[in-house]
Amino acid sequence: MDPTIKDFEAAIAELEGIVKKLEDGDLALEKSLELYERGVQLSRFCHSRLEEAERRIEIVNERGELKAAPSSLRLPDDDDGES
Repeated sequence: MDPTIKDFEAAIAELEGIVKKLEDGDLALEKSLELYERGVQLSRFCHSRLEEAERRIEIVNERGELKAAPSSLRLPDDDDGES
C-alpha cells in the first residue's frame, strides 16, 4: 500500500481533515480533486485494515472457550486460524 500512510489511526485522522476541507468548499477544483483522490486512498487503506482485523477476531463460545474465527473471516493463507 501507500508508504505515506502510517497506520489506521493516522489514516482516519487525515481522512477526517480531508472531509472537513472538502465540506468547507473554499478550494479550487484541482485541489478538491487531489484531496478527493487522497481520501479514496485513505478510505481503501482503512477498509482493508478493518477487514484484516475482522478476520482475526476470536469468538468466545458459551462455555467460555476461545475458538478461531469462522473460516469466512480468516485470511486466505490461514489454515488453522492461529497467528
